[in-house]
Amino acid sequence: MNDVVERTVAAELRQPVMPEAKAMADAILRAHGSAVGAILFYGSCLRSGDASGLLDFYVLLRKTGSWRPDRPLRGMFLRLLPPDVEHWSTEHDGRTIRAKVAVISCQQFAQRLQPASRDTTIWARFAQPAALLHARDDAAADWVRAALAQAVATAASWAAQLGPERGTPEAYWQALFTATYGAELRTERPGRAREVQAAAGSRYSALFLPGLARCGIAAEELPDGTVRPVLTTEQRRAAAATWRRWRRLGKWRNVARLVKAAFTFEGGADYLAWKVQRHSGIAVPLTPWQRRHPILAAPLVLWQLRRAGAVR
Repeated sequence: MNDVVERTVAAELRQPVMPEAKAMADAILRAHGSAVGAILFYGSCLRSGDASGLLDFYVLLRKTGSWRPDRPLRGMFLRLLPPDVEHWSTEHDGRTIRAKVAVISCQQFAQRLQPASRDTTIWARFAQPAALLHARDDAAADWVRAALAQAVATAASWAAQLGPERGTPEAYWQALFTATYGAELRTERPGRAREVQAAAGSRYSALFLPGLARCGIAAEELPDGTVRPVLTTEQRRAAAATWRRWRRLGKWRNVARLVKAAFTFEGGADYLAWKVQRHSGIAVPLTPWQRRHPILAAPLVLWQLRRAGAVR
């Protein structure tokens, strides 16, 4: 591997992780091992090493229908609007470990790491460090490494297009994370994008120019340490217009995923309400009828979210 992006990603995928994360991955494999191509651990708990929160996993499937073959409706939803999200729990050293497990096929995952993907949530997450807790074989591990290197390249290209005309690599990454948070159904505290970038600041700085090169974007390195990506005014304007469309679509896509989650796993309606309140600050009270009939209640919940301003 001569590419600095792939070398960096390969080292991150091999990083040691907390035993609680390994225990959760083992629980997933015991239940669905034959369907799993790879398991990735990512997010705030990976960064902090704190297992008291909700651990974040992506399970990459060999094919879409292999996860819960006895539930064809689940397979249909996974094909239409990936990923599926489930809450898992397992016991480790006498205490309960909880996780959010996103499920997606390898093909769907790869498609959503490309620069033209409207689904900004996946490549934005996996431009950040992740650990590989399971790969079916060496070929699967190599595939994951290449896929996450593409996520870094996609993120770098959008950082260049959405960031300043000239600036430090840190400024470009902060601009990117601000934009990607803005395309989701969430209201983060001020400085959140800076915190994410600062958690691995030297890593992001080192990957910015190699990431651009992988996407064919040239950049000038200036004597004061700043960078100027070689982009025309027209390219920047087109990128900004595209991003405005994606931002609107992204919020509705995330609402649709939450509504789907409300009836694709037990307790999903309450998860939907909790997630919306956590990220938008808007409470969505649910009636007993809505909890019993989440599919029938979904249109009303969407209308309530729209009226309350959670989705614009």
